[in-house]
Amino acid sequence: MRRAEIRRTTAETEIAVAINLDGSGAYDMATGVGFFDHMLDQLSRHSLIDMTVRCKGDLHIDDHHTVEDVGIALGQALAQALGDKKGIRRYGECTLPMDDAQVRCALDLSARPFLIWNVPFPTQKIGTFDTELVREFFQAFSTHGGITLHIDMVHGVNSHHIAEAAFKAVARALRQAVETDPRKADAIPSTKGAL
Repeated sequence: MRRAEIRRTTAETEIAVAINLDGSGAYDMATGVGFFDHMLDQLSRHSLIDMTVRCKGDLHIDDHHTVEDVGIALGQALAQALGDKKGIRRYGECTLPMDDAQVRCALDLSARPFLIWNVPFPTQKIGTFDTELVREFFQAFSTHGGITLHIDMVHGVNSHHIAEAAFKAVARALRQAVETDPRKADAIPSTKGAL
């Protein structure tokens, strides 16, 4: 069963997440940050990973702690659900167009977290949401999920489209990487014998 539940409580946030890697992309998000919930919906729907996220954060300060800490919890849940990673494809990639935006993602579920982020936003806000928080989410997610994660914008004019293309590209790449490889379902995908 490739499922995980994580509860994380700090002075800034109280989070509960549940994921199922072998789901259908069913999602139920409630972070108190509308645009972020919309992005998490995309992450779940396009990865086919069922996700439930609940977060009560210090939104009276700003959205930063909520976004970053959800990234931490989802990364931890992903790592837990993958277990020893036996049988997974490990790598995934996607070049995703969304209207004016095109974002490319390549990732490796290597247990060696690293983020390459080349996604400049033309605006500082999407509604009330700080665009810099998109990077903060992926930094936390890659660090705690053990993901080598490269995200590059090829084109983009509209900040909403750029952010959404980034989440969808990561989701599609993640979908590939967590899938079971029918040719090597009983093997860890590394010459080291461990990931």
